[in-house]
Amino acid sequence: MAKNKFHDGPGPSQRQLRVGELIRRTLSEVLARGDIHDPELNRMSITVGEVRTSPDLKIATAYVLPLGGKGQEDVLKLLALNKSELRRAVGKKLGLKFTPDLRFQLDQTFDQMDDTRRMLNQDAVRRDIEE
Repeated sequence: MAKNKFHDGPGPSQRQLRVGELIRRTLSEVLARGDIHDPELNRMSITVGEVRTSPDLKIATAYVLPLGGKGQEDVLKLLALNKSELRRAVGKKLGLKFTPDLRFQLDQTFDQMDDTRRMLNQDAVRRDIEE
């Protein structure tokens, strides 16, 4: 059976969820205010949908999407280039003993919702649901 990244283990702890949400808010604020010294990154509107942390809180993966979904690869490259400055900003704001290493991935949530909507609108599926 293939492992699902969402369901391999007991799930995130309250501490992981709390720290992830604090990092998400901080990254969102920093990116919205344009606090990073990269004019290209500051020109982009980026949504930080979720941040998941490793159990030891040493790695934080931010799921991001540019507004409108255009320029996804550019966003990942720019965030990776400015990772150390973003990490410093997060560490300064949160005051954690150890600031997690930041990783960035595209947020696929909206694509998954569209796929689910399409699937639920198929005639065969609608027929099964209505029975």
